[in-house]
Amino acid sequence: MFRLTSKANSGIKNRSFSQGTDEDIARACKMIPILDVARDKLGIPPDQLEPYGRYKAKLPFEYLNTLPDKQGKLILVTALTPTKAGEGKTTVSVGLSDGLCHIGKNSMVALREPSLGPVFGMKGGAAGGGYAQVVPMSDINLHFTGDLHAIGAAHNLLSAMVDNHIYHANLPLLDSRKVSWRRVLDMNDRSLRSIVLGLGTTNGFARESGFDITVASEVMAIFCLATSLEDLQNRLSKIIVGYTRKNEPVTVHDLQATGAMAALLRDALQPNLVQTLENNPAIIHGGPFANIAHGCSSVLGTNTALKLADYVVTEGGFGADLGAEKFFDIKCRKSGIVPSAVVIVATIRALKYHGGADAKSLTTPDVNAMVAGMPNLLTHVSNVRKYGVPVVVAINAFHSDTEEEIKTLQSECEKNGFKAILSDHWKNGGKGAAELAEEVVSTIDTQQSDFKLLYPDEMPLLDKVRTIATELYGAADITVDAAAAKQVKKFEKMGFGHYPVCIAKTQYSFSADPNARNAPKGHIIPVREVRLSAGAEFVVVLTGDIMTMPGLNKTPSATNVGVDSASGEIFGLF
Repeated sequence: MFRLTSKANSGIKNRSFSQGTDEDIARACKMIPILDVARDKLGIPPDQLEPYGRYKAKLPFEYLNTLPDKQGKLILVTALTPTKAGEGKTTVSVGLSDGLCHIGKNSMVALREPSLGPVFGMKGGAAGGGYAQVVPMSDINLHFTGDLHAIGAAHNLLSAMVDNHIYHANLPLLDSRKVSWRRVLDMNDRSLRSIVLGLGTTNGFARESGFDITVASEVMAIFCLATSLEDLQNRLSKIIVGYTRKNEPVTVHDLQATGAMAALLRDALQPNLVQTLENNPAIIHGGPFANIAHGCSSVLGTNTALKLADYVVTEGGFGADLGAEKFFDIKCRKSGIVPSAVVIVATIRALKYHGGADAKSLTTPDVNAMVAGMPNLLTHVSNVRKYGVPVVVAINAFHSDTEEEIKTLQSECEKNGFKAILSDHWKNGGKGAAELAEEVVSTIDTQQSDFKLLYPDEMPLLDKVRTIATELYGAADITVDAAAAKQVKKFEKMGFGHYPVCIAKTQYSFSADPNARNAPKGHIIPVREVRLSAGAEFVVVLTGDIMTMPGLNKTPSATNVGVDSASGEIFGLF
């Protein structure tokens, strides 16, 4: 048993204390130098990496350009509708990749980078947990290799250039009332959602604006969808920052900001290589949220992993209604990536929650509530199958799960024509995910993926929203605020009607109401605002009360974080 301090105990969530916190486990496992991981597991010579210390490295473009066009099998990990504690998609993703290695397969995991907002907010760190982690965990959760800082700097450089352009009346003349480009910060700070700029006599022209969180930035979306430096610069140049008095769009190209933004992003665009606790390789690169952005790690990182490994495990944020839908309809549409299988993470506690159990009693055995919550899982399975991809359900094991609950869940799944595999990777690492790995491999070998998109490019924008709402969310229809409808018509007239839509919606429900549990039907999805991401090549659709700048909860995770003054070790990030 690990020796724990009471402060370190605060980092663990709904797990047994007998094995220590995730941080204790990470410290007890031995990392090996990343140069050795790259050489021994991937065949990458040490001189082909750009190390960031002993345990992190960038994969430089010079090396990426030499990789063959080999394509591994891509496995998307998504989930049922989560509780506020999260259901462990990252942990399952890491555990599954380690499990594939455990059964003798060549596997890598390709994940998103954590944002400081949720790390210090409600969720804590996002590097997996237990014996299914990516390390160095503290580095990954904090500054890592500086990618998110670079994205924030590139975004805010453009923000400064926009206001400077207005101040000096440079051509084309931007109408200060029609500036759509905001600022970003990689932190949850509700006080910055709506602000006034330029107050004072020599500080430019006063105008209303605001901040979004960095992971909701169009620069982040572009970063994650770009396939090369050339593609990155082309996409950046097309960003629309505002309009002239004649409603003509003004772009990054017009402001001559493309080169400087690309310079800030050049090194960040190179994928990051780290390792799991079992010393298997992992790529962590890019990190848009799935509730307010498109929720997928970078195309460059995924494609790199697919060239290096036979099996690649990646994730789409939150439930399949958000992360999987955007992975398919945005990332796959834009990149040509085709998934071979989908793993939907289910937890008994989440099923009990959706079945009506009180959020404070989810560790209490309750088979009836769990069965009552099954429509949520079944809806997600049905939705994923609409894309033509084979599905496996992974039961993410928790110490409070009873044998009766587990067997009942597996029986319910079998009644509905699919398997649910118990995975105990948190406690036993790759060995604990071996059965899940075997089932995923068998599914890929025996069930051909017939991947198809949910809607065609040529469908009108609001019909795309309506299709997602009715086909995936169980909604009866959508409503559209007058201002949003006007914006949609404008975007279509400008020639952007063929773009996919990126719906910003609560992660806690199929509906726009976070309190509507299970699988509600017949509700209405209210569209209150739309934003054009011309460089990322999609239209963001904001529904309900969703915010692109989150706020901190009453007792944020930041209150649990500290540094041991003797060892310098950071604790409390989970």
